[in-house]
Amino acid sequence: MGNVQRVLVVDDDPTVSEVVAGYLERAGFAVDRAADGPGALAAARRHRPDLVVLDLMLPGMDGLRVCRTLRADGPVPVIMLTARSGEEDRILGLEVGADDYVTKPFSPRELVLRVASVLRRASRPPVPGPVLRAAGLELDPAARRARQDGRELSLTQREFDLLAHFLRHPGQVCGRELLMREVWGWEFGDLSTVTVHVRRLRSKIEEDPARPLLIQTVWGAGYRFDPPHLPPRDRMQDPPRPRTAES
Repeated sequence: MGNVQRVLVVDDDPTVSEVVAGYLERAGFAVDRAADGPGALAAARRHRPDLVVLDLMLPGMDGLRVCRTLRADGPVPVIMLTARSGEEDRILGLEVGADDYVTKPFSPRELVLRVASVLRRASRPPVPGPVLRAAGLELDPAARRARQDGRELSLTQREFDLLAHFLRHPGQVCGRELLMREVWGWEFGDLSTVTVHVRRLRSKIEEDPARPLLIQTVWGAGYRFDPPHLPPRDRMQDPPRPRTAES
């Protein structure tokens, strides 16, 4: 039992909690359950989880406060559940460091696959390699530290991995499907996850996130990291921009 990974499921809907716990247990995880914020923190203190499936809307203490408190005690991967599909809810979850979010209603099987994916990525040792530098950015993959013009950047795990991917592939167009596969390790999923993370990353490294200079949107194709002084031959020509804007 020492190698069994433990997941804490926090949801005030007993049906959701029971179904999710059942699927996770059948997949081989040990599962603890809580129905509110204080109960989640108490459960996490009793048995430190390897991952938390955390509902955003909870009685007593909302999921954002629970996530912040859990993270204050040490790193733990979090998958946020939200009953609303609005981008604001996703951004709130990502701001407090959630590794992923799932919008209700959801497939329990897909949630189990996402849990496994996040745990695999969290358990990987730091990737050795040279420090990545471009456009005043400096990323140390082994130390998981990022700076811009000497200033420490506060990046979530996904934001760090996304920026590292861009720095390793300057001038190349990266589609959302490719980024989901290479950064998230998923072959499926909600592509808006990528969109939200790109926006969050822009808000932290761009001088004007509304007019990004470093991470460009290539209309109909994806995103491209454009460090200054990149030779023109290394850039892919952008397709014509449509009349309707996309992010």
